Amino acid sequence: SRALYLNLRMQRAFMKRAIRLRVPAVRASAAVFRGERKFSTSVETHVRTHGGLKDSDRIFTNIYGQYDTGVEGALKRGDWYRTKDLLHLGREWIIDQVKKSGLRGRGGAGFPSGLKWSFMPKASDGRPHYLVINADESEPGTCKDREIMRHEPHKLLEGCVIAGTAMGASTAYIYIRGEFWREALCLEKAVAEAYEKGLLGKNACGAGIPFDIYVARGAGAYICGEETGLIESLEGNTGKPRLKPPFPANVGLYGCPTTVTNVETVAVAPTILRRGADWFASMGRKGNSGTKLFAISGNVNNPITVEEEMSIPLRELIDKHCGGVIGGWDNLQGIIPGGSSVPVIPKDVCAEVLMDFDDLKRVQSGLGTAAVTVMDNSVDMIRAIARLSYFYKHESCGQCTPCREGTTWLYKMMKRMETGEAELEEIDMLNELTHEIEGHTICALGDAAAWPVQGLIRHFRPQMEERIRAYKAAKGIAEETDETRKFAYEDRNYSN
Repeated sequence: SRALYLNLRMQRAFMKRAIRLRVPAVRASAAVFRGERKFSTSVETHVRTHGGLKDSDRIFTNIYGQYDTGVEGALKRGDWYRTKDLLHLGREWIIDQVKKSGLRGRGGAGFPSGLKWSFMPKASDGRPHYLVINADESEPGTCKDREIMRHEPHKLLEGCVIAGTAMGASTAYIYIRGEFWREALCLEKAVAEAYEKGLLGKNACGAGIPFDIYVARGAGAYICGEETGLIESLEGNTGKPRLKPPFPANVGLYGCPTTVTNVETVAVAPTILRRGADWFASMGRKGNSGTKLFAISGNVNNPITVEEEMSIPLRELIDKHCGGVIGGWDNLQGIIPGGSSVPVIPKDVCAEVLMDFDDLKRVQSGLGTAAVTVMDNSVDMIRAIARLSYFYKHESCGQCTPCREGTTWLYKMMKRMETGEAELEEIDMLNELTHEIEGHTICALGDAAAWPVQGLIRHFRPQMEERIRAYKAAKGIAEETDETRKFAYEDRNYSN
């Protein structure tokens, strides 16, 4: 009887520990052990929620410029710490760690970074390899990379050295938007400090390898945010995207192997290597790992750029860091969750969606650059999307006919939708036009022009129809029916 008693004690202790660890099968067994009546299908599962990033897990510890942004302040915060040792571990180890971390590109496409870096040739054929940083942050609403370049420039520079070494490159170019005058000065100062400290140059970080970084200023064209358009501009040509293949990893800058990547993507790499791939991968949902800078603007009480865990609920992100929507959540109309090129989502979707690549794709939008634009009921949604249509029409390089002609027609039709001076069937024609543009251009600018309009039609079509009917009512124009259209068609044929 004593052995039975001890055995029961051990089972009870094991179950208590398993319950604390939330092991589903044991939770169900424990219910039976306690004499509770439950069906076998009532197994409890623990659903992890994301968000509430701890200060100890923040990568960008000076994103608001509260402390010294120079090299001495960066060293105190842990930048450039044992970079030499990381470099000596070799390019294969660096790429393997980035792959294991689950880091995906932070510039909009969300392509796995480790995989992209591995595309660079392993052996040199005599051509130099180049790393190009896309700091041409021209997406409306996006302002995350700007904060890194202003206040954390040495994180970016150290990331360049590490990422460049992983690609077999000894030279990096930071292509910065022409309007970022202050940010360019901050970068140039940081580069000079790094050379003076021996962190760049012929013996970068004392690792026995050469590495140089150059800051190149663009002229403000949105199209130069596309990687091959950026390369063309960097070479001194008009910023027009190239046909692919060949891809930049084989034929890029000056005809040499090149990887073009985003500021934030590179800036987080050193911290990932120091703290470990598993640490970064432990945050966010599977396939959406790590932390992310979210730039939130629009009708919120406190617009902000904030670092948070991936997969945080959109509503929690806004309520916690922005003080909520102006006038309360019920005053929300819609949100563009990832920069102007992704479709807007309405309030009911915003209430439950998670801020990561996969969940936003599920609701037919995208994380993009994580530039969150909040619009309350005071915003004319049709006018807002029409303004975006004008932006893409203006920024089209004109190389592809569907984009050059399509964005012009898109804007003209959207202006008519804005006033209501249109027919109801033109909404379907507008939707068809977006699909004729989408996927039929060299670069993704055509898609970027089409998606906002598609989102508007998908979620706010009743507003568009109401606007058209209100215009007709104000002008005393009778709404067309199938019968009136038939008579009009017959009259035209008769007159001819």
